[in-house]
Amino acid sequence: MNQTATPFTQQAVEQLLYREAQLLDRHQLEQWLSLYTDDATYWVPLEMGQVDPINTSSIIYDDRTLMEIRVKQYLHPRAHARVPQHRTCHQVSNVLLAPDTGGSSTLEQHISSTLVVVEFRQERQRIWGATVEHRLRVTAEGLRIVSKRVDLVNSESDLDGIAFIF
Repeated sequence: MNQTATPFTQQAVEQLLYREAQLLDRHQLEQWLSLYTDDATYWVPLEMGQVDPINTSSIIYDDRTLMEIRVKQYLHPRAHARVPQHRTCHQVSNVLLAPDTGGSSTLEQHISSTLVVVEFRQERQRIWGATVEHRLRVTAEGLRIVSKRVDLVNSESDLDGIAFIF
């Protein structure tokens, strides 16, 4: 790769985030999981501004192994908590690449975006809003997600059984 070239173009980053949303909406969770690195984390904090997923409670804090377990449980034919299956529409917007501070790795990039998810399940529609932070890495397979943090705007309210992945 050319030293001045970067794989973190606005278009490449947006395409990855849009692909992630599409896979989630289509329930293609094994393919969704393939977008993540082996050392990936997926975090949905419980409180606004939460800085520590280890020593504080979270809605979700999964490493790659727990992500794989979550996907297997979700896809299991007897996953009765997911019947009827939900339908979702993930809307990703306001995708911004963090400014280059000069000291960061050229192989990783922080991305911020906003997310609206419309969920329909059991004759009920719910709308979720969030700010999202991704950390992306250049790998032999292309851009992959190292971490994803989803800050729900209503994280401290009654969430009433989330049955899908943000």
